[in-house]
Amino acid sequence: MGASAAFHLAEAGVGGVLLLERGRLAAGSSGKPIGGVRAQFSDPLNIDIAARSLRAYRGFRERVGTGIGLDRAGYLFLLTRPDDAAAFERAVALQNTMGLPNRMVGPAEAGRLCRYAAAPGLLCAAYSPEDGHARPVRVVEGYARAAERAGAAVRTGCTVTGIGTEGGRVAEVHTTAGTVRTGAVVCAAGAWSAGIGAMAGVELPVRPLRRQIAFTRPMRPRPPRIPFTIDFASSAYFHNSDDGMLFGMSDPRQEEGFDTSYSEEWLAPFRGVLRERAPELAGLPVAGGWAGLYETTPDHNALIGADDRVGGFLYATGFSGHGFLQAPAVGEIVRDLFLGRTPPVDIAPLTAARFTSGAQPRPEAAIV
Repeated sequence: MGASAAFHLAEAGVGGVLLLERGRLAAGSSGKPIGGVRAQFSDPLNIDIAARSLRAYRGFRERVGTGIGLDRAGYLFLLTRPDDAAAFERAVALQNTMGLPNRMVGPAEAGRLCRYAAAPGLLCAAYSPEDGHARPVRVVEGYARAAERAGAAVRTGCTVTGIGTEGGRVAEVHTTAGTVRTGAVVCAAGAWSAGIGAMAGVELPVRPLRRQIAFTRPMRPRPPRIPFTIDFASSAYFHNSDDGMLFGMSDPRQEEGFDTSYSEEWLAPFRGVLRERAPELAGLPVAGGWAGLYETTPDHNALIGADDRVGGFLYATGFSGHGFLQAPAVGEIVRDLFLGRTPPVDIAPLTAARFTSGAQPRPEAAIV
């Protein structure tokens, strides 16, 4: 998110753009996601942001100058509960009105799209043929290098330690390398954003939540190309990864916190799901994996906006698992907020003020 914002600001001719990273580029959550890119959501705002981003990823090499390993293999949500099937049918109908070619498919077609998907208990599936997955580290590095070519500066190994204000506005940023005088800050610190906001007196309700993925050993013969496939009821998912498969599942037992140690306790319930939904994959050994952090908000929707009490404090965080896939459009939005222009989408419902103003919480983006 920070690299995207830096690129779009520098590309627009904004001078003095400085991207600060306490470790190396993509060392935090940005280097850990599964890389899914999709526009398959259940509300118009998230669909719009995601669809804009998906178009940007398709043209990333031409505009940014970097290949990102984009595989438009599609997304396939396997549905086993009537209520879920009805919700997805409504969502797909909405997506169709917004120009997306997504469709509902029956168990037989789901099996043809993903040869591993088992039909017993499967009611239907939601399929988006233009979605897929890409390589997040390549995206971060591509945006950062392009931002530098456009005049921005990128500083790694530089930790932000404080934010100073004067007269109700951002005035300086304190770092381990010294103090930077500035009139504006963009907080794109992911799971660590609450701490950054607190430095300026801005409340950002973002909490860290560990998520883990695993990779299989190379498979012989090489597995067929399949969509990014998700068993919606359990959240278990799998997709191609080089010569093997990538596995993942949200563990409902996971407590909030900054723990990023990798463990395999979630693999037992994951394999239990696969024995029913994709039995051919259930017994595959894994060669390793990693843990990263979701940046979650109370309603699982992003926080995007400019604080109305501390001038010059902008934020783009709290994406609850959707940050990578929405990053290109959010970079455009941050650019326009800084320049005082109207963003390409109305992000008023995503400002942090929704949690203190008594406004109705947004529908949970994680539904679809």
